[in-house]
Amino acid sequence: MSEIKSLLRSAKDKLAAADIAKIDAEHLFAYVLGISRMDLHNAVKVEATLKALGDFGVIEDTFAKLISRRAVHEPLQYLTGIAYFRHLEIEVGPGVLVPRPESELLVEAVLTHIKNLEEKVAGEISVIDLGAGSGALSLAIATEAPTTRVIAVEKSPEALVWLKKNVSVIAENVRVVEGDVSDVLPGIKCDVVIANPPYVPDSQELPRDVAGFEPHIALFGGPTGMEIPQQFITAAARLLKSGGVLVIEHTEEQGSAIAAALSVDFSEVALHDDLVGRPRWTSAVRR
Repeated sequence: MSEIKSLLRSAKDKLAAADIAKIDAEHLFAYVLGISRMDLHNAVKVEATLKALGDFGVIEDTFAKLISRRAVHEPLQYLTGIAYFRHLEIEVGPGVLVPRPESELLVEAVLTHIKNLEEKVAGEISVIDLGAGSGALSLAIATEAPTTRVIAVEKSPEALVWLKKNVSVIAENVRVVEGDVSDVLPGIKCDVVIANPPYVPDSQELPRDVAGFEPHIALFGGPTGMEIPQQFITAAARLLKSGGVLVIEHTEEQGSAIAAALSVDFSEVALHDDLVGRPRWTSAVRR
């Protein structure tokens, strides 16, 4: 175990020098060994795993390469191929946005709304996820409200690869539709629209992990950051039944601009905080 501790110590120092959390070294070493991070603190488990894997030199080399990639700020989730969202393991990689924990409260609110609808409305509840990306939000709803009909809309070919992969593994009943929000699903009406548009202003600087690796098409929303969210709001107004609900993510500074854009076709506009108390998403009811 002394050899392992030395290896981890060196890796943590390398990450710390790059201003990256030391704990990522443990995540990556656990990933290489195929065990949980907590199991790293179980000497018997680690020794048994190392013995089963065999050549320690290969393990050391693989780990060193991953640490080098993380040290240049490649997202941890891209390195392990997994992002955790609610109860799900979502496969991610280059070309798709990493799901954010900030979105989990939005999903919770949608699930509560679906439950309330089921008590009042006969028939199937329908949800459309605009800009579905990896499918994290669609799949959380489909698995936690399994009688709901969910359609995941995405236009990026790169993101669609991950979306289809996750749907095939987690919930095949989610319908994947490739298309732009401006004209997708003509004639379709639904009960709920989830919109996670690109909303970062084009000139805004982002952390290296994000700006250097995650797809800009999923991040930047135009010169003010509101140009693409406006397109999603227009699409939601077209897709929702009267009385249907839109939930849309945005930056903590965009609440007023989102509310103004929603005022044309929506009522009962409400701003909601994320897990750390920042205003991060808005709900509204289609008139």
